[in-house]
Amino acid sequence: MSLLGAIEAGGTKFVVAVAPIEDPEKVVARESFPTEDGAATVKKVQEFFDQYEDIAAIGIASFGPIDVKPDSATYGYVLDTPKRGWSGYDFLGAMKAWRDIPYYWTTDVNAAGWAEYVSGAASDVENVVYLTVGTGVGAGIIANGQFVGGYSHPEAGHIVMAKHEKDTYEGLCPFHHDRCLEGLAAGPAMEERWGVSAKELPDDHLAWEIEAYYLAQAALTYTATLRPERIVFGGGVPHREVLLPMVRKSFAEQLHDYLAVPDLDDYIVSVGNGDNAGIYGCFYLAKELVSD
Repeated sequence: MSLLGAIEAGGTKFVVAVAPIEDPEKVVARESFPTEDGAATVKKVQEFFDQYEDIAAIGIASFGPIDVKPDSATYGYVLDTPKRGWSGYDFLGAMKAWRDIPYYWTTDVNAAGWAEYVSGAASDVENVVYLTVGTGVGAGIIANGQFVGGYSHPEAGHIVMAKHEKDTYEGLCPFHHDRCLEGLAAGPAMEERWGVSAKELPDDHLAWEIEAYYLAQAALTYTATLRPERIVFGGGVPHREVLLPMVRKSFAEQLHDYLAVPDLDDYIVSVGNGDNAGIYGCFYLAKELVSD
């Protein structure tokens, strides 16, 4: 049985899996382990895939920033990152040296967004923004069935934000502090701001009003610049059921009837593939490399 491989490379943990080419959603085996430095982590990845000889292609969805330009001297590398042992690491090169098969190399949010486009919450549209809000904030953007990217992949978690009038937090982002979306709205930012994990905050806490304001503001920016047919929210923070209705309400207030958008219940939605989005996306993208 020919298999597809998936590597969901997160800054906190890696998830690796295999599935048959004929049915990428039927996971044969799956394993996760904490992210160490580049060489140590990739060694564990290779040891997992060493158990399977008949792997036709592997999709790699990596935390970033990464070099995704095929004609670049550092294509396949992880670029400058605060994650120890990863800056300048030739991730894709290490995998090719281990086994010379086709690899689809992209960002973690691109892969998750592709899964939503193929089989999840955006499977009926051609233009989608997938936004993950967890340890960090990032977006996979698909326009007319293609990833958006030029000089590099989007870093949509670092758009500049107007602060909520009740928010005095100085921000978590080491580059932009309280001026960018990730610095204000990522899970660790919520925890540092309020002193407890977002999971521990009650539904009526001010935290959710502020979080909804920032996510709605981001959705408004993506709406005005990209005009997608749907915005899909994934990651740990949007798991909180109270949040998305508040995002829709704040979005409507901030939009102020300026642009025509779909019904908000159908426009701003939750991820359809849940925690499997990244892995499924890797499988779907890897399959494209071996399909006739």
